[in-house]
Amino acid sequence: MDQPTVGILHPGSMGAAVAACAQANAAEVLWCETGRSPATAKRAAQFGLTPVATLGELLDRSDIVISLCPPAAAEDLAHDVAELGFTGVYVEANAINPERSQRSAALLEPAATVVDGGVVGSPPVRGKTPTLYLSGPADATARIEALFASTAVQTKTLGAEVGKASALKLSYASFQKTSRVLAALAVGMAREHGVDQELIKVASRRTDSYLAEPEYVAKTAARAWRWGPELEEAADTLAAAGLPPEMLRAAASTLARWTDLKDDSELTLTDALDRLAQP
Repeated sequence: MDQPTVGILHPGSMGAAVAACAQANAAEVLWCETGRSPATAKRAAQFGLTPVATLGELLDRSDIVISLCPPAAAEDLAHDVAELGFTGVYVEANAINPERSQRSAALLEPAATVVDGGVVGSPPVRGKTPTLYLSGPADATARIEALFASTAVQTKTLGAEVGKASALKLSYASFQKTSRVLAALAVGMAREHGVDQELIKVASRRTDSYLAEPEYVAKTAARAWRWGPELEEAADTLAAAGLPPEMLRAAASTLARWTDLKDDSELTLTDALDRLAQP
């Protein structure tokens, strides 16, 4: 089979790195520069992605489109793609709940073939090897597996049902990200009483404790703008299953105190805890 042309919507830190891996088995990887920030343009250029002027042009030229955007925008983006009559394979790889993934599929099918996707792990740079979980029609998931063969993005297909990959992504994210939030709260509480260093010593006796990594609190704060909406999606998934969503909604509410610190790489532990205590 000829190498496909791939479109990425949009090249954020994860999307750009995933798209760069796809280049190994693609004829070209496109991104739409209309409405995107200078930072996005710089990132896309660094990863060697090809700019196009409009979404319509990207869709006309692409055999496969991968959607990796903030959760809130996922369905609107799928709607825009559907309105333009895309007929290729659409990978709904956003951190949204299974019901929303299925709604996106309903918008795009039958003109397009929809594959549900969920990325678990860090962006594939500097030796990181995330896994892109897939669910959907077998021929389409096989094409996505081939697209990332022998790259830093590993793939695993979970079955034919759209929603399975999203469910796995949110199941993992609900624990991993809420655990980080709880660690931040614990360190903040201990600091208020002058026992934060002792808390870290106690936690360090257990090598698997997030409390032993207080430096990660600042990284959590810088990522709160993305993690909060993901946890809201995970909470919706719990509620739909008849399970209590309150813990994840509370974690999302905590993360909201850090929303305006988006991707602040200069943030310190003290800055993050101060903002948490006094929003």
